[in-house]
Amino acid sequence: MEKARKIALVTGAGSGIGKAVTLALAREGYALALTGRRREPLEATAREAEAAGAPCLVFPADVGDAAAVDALFAAVKQRFGRLDLLFNNAGVSAPAVPIEELPVATWHAVIAADVTGVFLCTRAAFALMKDQQPRGGRIINNGSISAAAPRPNTAPYTAAKHAVLGLTKATALDGRKYDIACGQIDIGNADTGWAEKFKAGVMQANGQIAPEPVLDLEHVASAVLTMAALPLEANILSLTVMATKMPLVGRG
Repeated sequence: MEKARKIALVTGAGSGIGKAVTLALAREGYALALTGRRREPLEATAREAEAAGAPCLVFPADVGDAAAVDALFAAVKQRFGRLDLLFNNAGVSAPAVPIEELPVATWHAVIAADVTGVFLCTRAAFALMKDQQPRGGRIINNGSISAAAPRPNTAPYTAAKHAVLGLTKATALDGRKYDIACGQIDIGNADTGWAEKFKAGVMQANGQIAPEPVLDLEHVASAVLTMAALPLEANILSLTVMATKMPLVGRG
């Protein structure tokens, strides 16, 4: 059982923000548990993390499935014995269509991944963190600036990220008695595979299509490391990191 390092679990670790944060944590000396729907991207991330010296557990799972999450956390406990950091990053978006045209199945899929997944992983993390020695740990939820300023035709994603904010605040409150800190990072226009649409041009609130700047993933990873590095006596409850010139503040 490996106890010398802090242990972090990253959901959605196979690409984008999850991969960038995983590799940053590896460089900081964490041992890592990586999960996501597809094994191949997770294993690719793990190879890079292991090259940086980080022991890795790869465990594919659908975080919206309760049995899969229970199995994931059981594997983390068996391999590492504890969990110091959970980064609830996994999530999906939906096609930007008018709400009256949105399939109900699409709504359920977004809520399952973006809300239920955060709940299930947080629930399992509480069970592990409150009983381990030393007690406690940190949970960081990947929210979105969409909860404060939605884009046109994004009802499922916007509603999901509002729910994540509620879960973050409830978790921060309920975790106090167990030395579990919880905060949220809201990210604007991170340069992931999803960001190609921002570069090409996306619909603005006035109906116009305009390109938007994007944010390098290394800055996102650095922000997560800042949150994670605090002692449990301190917490960043909410942090926004965004492309400086994206149309969020004021009228764009």
